[in-house]
Amino acid sequence: MNILITGVSRGLGEALCREYAQQGHSIAGCARSDKAVKSLQDSLGNDHQISAVDLSDDKAVQGWIAELEQAWGVPDLVINNAAVIAKNAPLWEVPLEEFKQLVDINITAVFSVIRHVLPAMIARRSGVIANISSGWGRSVSADVAAYCASKWAIEGMTQALAQDLPDGLAAVPVNPGIINTEMLQSCFGASANDAPSPEDWVKKAAPFFLGLGPKDNGQQRSV
Repeated sequence: MNILITGVSRGLGEALCREYAQQGHSIAGCARSDKAVKSLQDSLGNDHQISAVDLSDDKAVQGWIAELEQAWGVPDLVINNAAVIAKNAPLWEVPLEEFKQLVDINITAVFSVIRHVLPAMIARRSGVIANISSGWGRSVSADVAAYCASKWAIEGMTQALAQDLPDGLAAVPVNPGIINTEMLQSCFGASANDAPSPEDWVKKAAPFFLGLGPKDNGQQRSV
């Protein structure tokens, strides 16, 4: 299976890349860090396509997807995982530039990937787009309003997209659960250590994503 994953430099994205590669799937991934991309590419080998892409640059995303279609093919599964979070603060104290960056990565970049990858999937009439949401895309907490806003947007955008898709495809908002990542640590500090690691999480998450299909189109799902 061809699996495209964004945000693969660490955390859930990296864990999914490594697990799926080990299972024999073909991976295309991206991250902003050249160093992280090179390290993961060297680790996975030349059967996989790991690229440095600024997902906030729509033209860069367009070029990346076009190159993948030529050299790698059309994805069967897209996991829009890349995301950032603002520092814990009441909404009125979040710096404007920090809010804009969060929107660019958490919402606009997901839109860019979708709009460039979907035409070929629609032409083939099969494929799944799984957009990573959050518990904070279905509930809220203090000091994370910007992140909540972005993940509520992902929920709405994905469910509306599902109504646009032809038969054979699916768009699914996925709450990955609570995992001990750098993002969780930025919110909860040392208490994040009580959550499962990405390496533990992926043992359940990897088959979960592979099991998504047209039956899940537009449905809220949780790992």
